[in-house]
Amino acid sequence: MESGLLVDYAIIFLYLLGVTIIGIYIGGKQKNAKDYFLGGKEMSWWSVGFSIVASETSTLTFISIPGLAYKSNMFFLQLVFGYFIGRLLVSVIFIPAYYKGNLETAYDFLGKRFGLSLRKFTSTVFIVTRVLASGVRLFATAIPVHIITGWSYPVCILVIGLFTLVYTFVGGLKAVVAMDVVQMFIYLGGAVISMIVMMHALPNGWGDVTSFAYSNGQNKFAILNFNLGDSFWSFLASPYTIIGGILGGTFLTMASHGTDQLLVQRLLGCKSKKESQKALMLDASFILIQFAFFLVLGLCLYAFYKGVPFASLGLKSSDEIFPKFIIENLPHGIAGIVIAGVLASAMGTLSSSISSLASSTYLDLFKFKNITGSKEMLYSRLFTLLWGVVLIGGAMLFTDTKSPVVELGLKIASFTYGGLLGTFFLGLIFKHTRMVDAYIGFIAGLLTMIAIIYFTKIDYTWHTFIGCLATIIVGNLSYFILRNFSEFKKR
Repeated sequence: MESGLLVDYAIIFLYLLGVTIIGIYIGGKQKNAKDYFLGGKEMSWWSVGFSIVASETSTLTFISIPGLAYKSNMFFLQLVFGYFIGRLLVSVIFIPAYYKGNLETAYDFLGKRFGLSLRKFTSTVFIVTRVLASGVRLFATAIPVHIITGWSYPVCILVIGLFTLVYTFVGGLKAVVAMDVVQMFIYLGGAVISMIVMMHALPNGWGDVTSFAYSNGQNKFAILNFNLGDSFWSFLASPYTIIGGILGGTFLTMASHGTDQLLVQRLLGCKSKKESQKALMLDASFILIQFAFFLVLGLCLYAFYKGVPFASLGLKSSDEIFPKFIIENLPHGIAGIVIAGVLASAMGTLSSSISSLASSTYLDLFKFKNITGSKEMLYSRLFTLLWGVVLIGGAMLFTDTKSPVVELGLKIASFTYGGLLGTFFLGLIFKHTRMVDAYIGFIAGLLTMIAIIYFTKIDYTWHTFIGCLATIIVGNLSYFILRNFSEFKKR
């Protein structure tokens, strides 16, 4: 093995080992589930804000977003505008309700509003969805690691998963948040280094990027898509239109940041409602800049490879274009740092997934009043271990996929997000609705999504909005129909 490659291996190994040791140290001692899963509700707003950025970024952004820009343009940014609006709405509507109720998980709100049964049901739906979506994310990390090392996908997944599981298992949410902040700057640093090397290699620098972006009558810098299609159905089948993108991004974010325990767990770990809102708006601002950067990185790659289609480069999908550049064009040592950045983006999301799954399983489904202290910590850690093993195994299911990973991951999330978001709205806005109405509405939302996915070509950006709307309409219809039926029987 050549010495340069040994340097890359050494950097990657030292990164994995260092993150694990530091995470364990920062986690400190936890006395109960509140300390373990919520950081004792004492975490700073800025660390939570950056942690959310790292948690939701994962390798989907690091490798798939540049690939998306490489094969198309910057239309994806319309979705990100919706992400900003959605975060703003969550900070105004959801966070005040969560802190008013002194909640432990996102689904604790539904339990207090409708009953324990619905809390357990929605938590179970979250768990199933999160396992599938996180499996996709973990597999995405294995792509560049597989290319640089030659290891099989299962081996790559196992190495990444085990190191992440150790510090998550021992350190709890404090370790997860602290390492998220560190990992965010590592993966961004790696991406910036890649862009600098790319620009230096181009004869005319940025001029070449713009030249190729506008070549052959195209405009890869295009952000807004006002083309509404030839018909209503073709409009719904287009993922990145101005209306579909912003509306889809808004509802997808309200679901992910308002109802998904993966991110709500962090917001509940802040000291106060105001701190939580500040954390979310920091995330909203930073994520907009970050997505724009990674899309521009994709256009730089397009210029670097002279506008050649990714298939002509011997690649199976656009997801492989950035990893190809890292391995073939970065000097040894720098390549190791950038690969560490890829690992950082993945480990941040994986640790968050493990912690959120464990917290939702224990706090929503299995917590008993007579369990405290050391026993509570034992069960908390056992569920962390369980879900860590399940996610590592689940990632193996996606090793044959050729679909762009970012879109596959979002499609999985969109399947249940609409029903969950609609159920939360039934509790937050419609004060007359009861548990039976929420159940009927939620199930209707899920059935609607099954019909949409299997019998139409409506794209994933519309899924959350449609599922949410169906849940709200059917939930309210249930209330009025059942109430009138009850009154009719009394007569």
